[in-house]
Amino acid sequence: MFKKILLPTDGSELSDKAIAGAIQMASTMGASVVGMTVVEPYSYSSLSEYRPESFDDYEARMEQAARERLAKVEAAGKTAGVTVTTSVVKSFSPYEAIIEACGKTGCDVIFMASHGRRGLNALLLGSETQKVLTHSTVPVMVYR
Repeated sequence: MFKKILLPTDGSELSDKAIAGAIQMASTMGASVVGMTVVEPYSYSSLSEYRPESFDDYEARMEQAARERLAKVEAAGKTAGVTVTTSVVKSFSPYEAIIEACGKTGCDVIFMASHGRRGLNALLLGSETQKVLTHSTVPVMVYR
């Protein structure tokens, strides 16, 4: 049914569980997986000269975090015999980056975790999964 699965990961415990679910689905369907993570670009502020972290330190920290997140996807794919490619996208808007990556990589489904926030938490924190569900033109599988 699906041939190429986009698997966004944010490094959370729930996202790690979704990796196993996506790899299992890919293995069953004979699909490949595109693991991706979104990192926030360095935030420049003209309001202050104070920078808690230098640009180079921030970039190194984000690169390391992205590598660790995607290494989990690669390892799970290797264990299951599923072809995995990965990418890191810089964006202030994760849901837009996920949808754009889906189109660029030719994925026909997005498989992602949801933290299941409800009520005021959902309103205040927002939900990238909800935004992807609302704006995606391809099917979205939500793992909880």
